[in-house]
Amino acid sequence: MKSIDHNKLDKLVLDARKAADTRAEGYRERALKIYPWICGRCAREFTATNVRELTVHHRDHNHDNNPPDGSNWELLCIYCHDNEHQKEIEADRGYTDTSSARGGGATHNPFAALQGLLKDKGKS
Repeated sequence: MKSIDHNKLDKLVLDARKAADTRAEGYRERALKIYPWICGRCAREFTATNVRELTVHHRDHNHDNNPPDGSNWELLCIYCHDNEHQKEIEADRGYTDTSSARGGGATHNPFAALQGLLKDKGKS
């Protein structure tokens, strides 16, 4: 059995991480210049003090697809970004049933009785 050259393996991993970090810094900085610092899902706004919580999501999930116009990116907060990737994992595993409790849209409408309340208030 061939022995593992740990020094060569460590260098390979280090080089790959550096390349990924360099690539990420490039598109992250460009995306932050192109787009407003607002999460594309929950609309949370960010400032210089918390912009580290804003991530660049690749719409096609290909981190090497970084067109200069940013058309493959959207800014998402860390929570929405994690949720987006969780949905992809679940879809890959076949969890696509939108009628189950796992998926689908909201079923509660917090403003359902608002019109009636406004009418009652106008009569007073």
